Amino acid sequence: MEEMPSCEFLHAHDHVVEEIRGRMPSEDRLFDLAELFRIFGDSTRIKILYALHEHELCVCDIAALLGMTVSAISHQLRILKSAKLVNFRREGKTVFYALADSHVHAILGQGMEHACEDD
Repeated sequence: MEEMPSCEFLHAHDHVVEEIRGRMPSEDRLFDLAELFRIFGDSTRIKILYALHEHELCVCDIAALLGMTVSAISHQLRILKSAKLVNFRREGKTVFYALADSHVHAILGQGMEHACEDD
């Protein structure tokens, strides 16, 4: 087991610690951020988000693309909608899903870029 480095001085950089403490978000905001990343932690949801990163799709399109049932995709889309990661629009009887905004596109794009760095 690797040993963690220790500080030579207790709170050697108090001014930095206090500066960062003053900028730290509330516990509730940090919890919300952790929940957001938890939602990104599911491979099926990531596949759905990545597909929507490429193009607006209906539930049937997503189900066909991922080889899953419409019911399973609908369940995941409900989670993604409640997290405000996707939105939808109706065209007749068809509902099309898309990423909610540019932030979600950026998170996916940068995440993929990071994941591919060693390739």
